[in-house]
Amino acid sequence: MHWFYYVGRVLTRISLSIFTNWEVRGRENIPPEGSLLIAANHLHLADPPLLGVSIKRKIMFIAKEELFRSRFSGYFIRNFGAVPVRREGTGRTTLRMAEQLLAQGWALAMFPEGKRSKNAQLQSAFHGSALIALRSGAPILPVGITGTEKIKGRGWLFHRPKITVNIGSPFSPPKIDGRLTKEEIARFTDCIMEHIAELLPDDYRGNYNDKGIKEVREF
Repeated sequence: MHWFYYVGRVLTRISLSIFTNWEVRGRENIPPEGSLLIAANHLHLADPPLLGVSIKRKIMFIAKEELFRSRFSGYFIRNFGAVPVRREGTGRTTLRMAEQLLAQGWALAMFPEGKRSKNAQLQSAFHGSALIALRSGAPILPVGITGTEKIKGRGWLFHRPKITVNIGSPFSPPKIDGRLTKEEIARFTDCIMEHIAELLPDDYRGNYNDKGIKEVREF
């Protein structure tokens, strides 16, 4: 890892402790080692470093490729442990890179929605995280984030918004015989999002508020 990864973690932890009321629930659910695909909802640019200090493992991030176009921001994002991916799909290069990282026992974090939610509610997810999980067989660790959407303007610095990282129990993708179909990938995408939705208050669940959790659990 680059030096900025470690410096960034320290600065993030200090900032969260001073300026927010930060709580992490479910740390006992984090596997201490081995491949792991972390899937979380996305509310704010602060979510990646927030995950980095909330989950006590070295994490690599899958981030949208637009963030890497600026040399300045791309330098810091890349050295914080991020690799680029197209929002509309998972390119072959990124897919191979993700599979290699997981095969090496890394924890890899993704935001299945592909972008920040403008209303703090879950949006329809892209299929990249499900595809990576199904191809690699890596267990998925669902995470629900609340409160980072309140980090805006100048006032939040004085109000210490409540930020919660709720970590669920890891679950394994099903074994698929033969070639993956679009239907299987789409259904497992919903399964991942339902696990995230369970970790969020009702008013954060958005497009995944009314789906049948029991049904997707039986995928």
